[in-house]
Amino acid sequence: MAGGKIKKEKGKPQQHTPYQGGISFHKSKGQHILKNPLLVDAIVQKSGIKSTDVILEIGPGTGNLTKKLLEAGKKVIAVEIDPRMVLELQKRFQGTPYSNRLTVIQGDVLKTELPYFDICVANIPYQISSPLTFKLLNHQPAFRCAIIMFQREFAMRLVAQPGDKLYCRLTVNTQLHARIFHLLKVGRNNFRPPPKVDSSVVRIEPRKPRIEVKQKEWDGFLRICFNRKNKTLGSIFRQKNVISLLEKNYKTVQALKISQEGSLKEIDTKMDFSSFGDDQAMEMDDDGVDDDDEMEVEDGEADQVQSEFKDKVLGVLKEGDFEEKRSSKLTLQEFLYLLSLFNKAGIHFS
Repeated sequence: MAGGKIKKEKGKPQQHTPYQGGISFHKSKGQHILKNPLLVDAIVQKSGIKSTDVILEIGPGTGNLTKKLLEAGKKVIAVEIDPRMVLELQKRFQGTPYSNRLTVIQGDVLKTELPYFDICVANIPYQISSPLTFKLLNHQPAFRCAIIMFQREFAMRLVAQPGDKLYCRLTVNTQLHARIFHLLKVGRNNFRPPPKVDSSVVRIEPRKPRIEVKQKEWDGFLRICFNRKNKTLGSIFRQKNVISLLEKNYKTVQALKISQEGSLKEIDTKMDFSSFGDDQAMEMDDDGVDDDDEMEVEDGEADQVQSEFKDKVLGVLKEGDFEEKRSSKLTLQEFLYLLSLFNKAGIHFS
């Protein structure tokens, strides 16, 4: 199933489109069934399914794609929220050679603990595109790939490159975890009932090994960078509210560091530090400003402190030659490098 959420008009009953087998489709739930058999075949072919694969299908609807997946793979696990569709699937494959290789889970995929699978092939309700994408990318163990139908604009955001109009925080966040390729453009008339927008099929391949970042730190960093993605980074990081936020974080981290160092003096040096977790990882390098001097500034010199800290932030941008660059044109590798420079200077975003 696929499609965007459509608001009901006040005073009018919700319209359902009947299915030839007697089931009506709810547009508001994104129930747009893929009806073109040639397109179904193309999706399965481009999925590269092996005969040994366990396949996860999300929103199978009446089972048009499910049948082709069962023919290609070892097993299909279908997650379907609509109990009417669940019954339709069970009836369709009952008594066939496929019945023992199909498992149907009734429930909301966003709230369902997903079992092991090798590959995901899905024609999803478009209103769950973003949360579902990140749920899949966080799934462990990592799957081989996912072939998913999205609303076209969402799909193009996922595959955008630096400098593209649709390049955004979603792009960088997704490409941090996976390589994404555009496979097919799908017109709205390939669905019953037709949605109001065109669609695209993309291939998502989780990165192996994963690029390790602290997620809250990374998210906070990208939020600032993409707040005005076409402004220079120098302009963005000169903003008073940005400087204030980063200075608050900086002082918190330095206070934690001093507190930790004080307590360590009273501990046997042979102690196992593995139990310290994230607190230990918060320790900063001693480059640049003297930590003790930074913490001892009197209240009356607050403006001077902010000016000094602003110079520290802008100094990081100058060090990496980022001051005149724009987020809309930075590569994933450049974002990772800039964040590492900030962290090295003791500047954090969470």
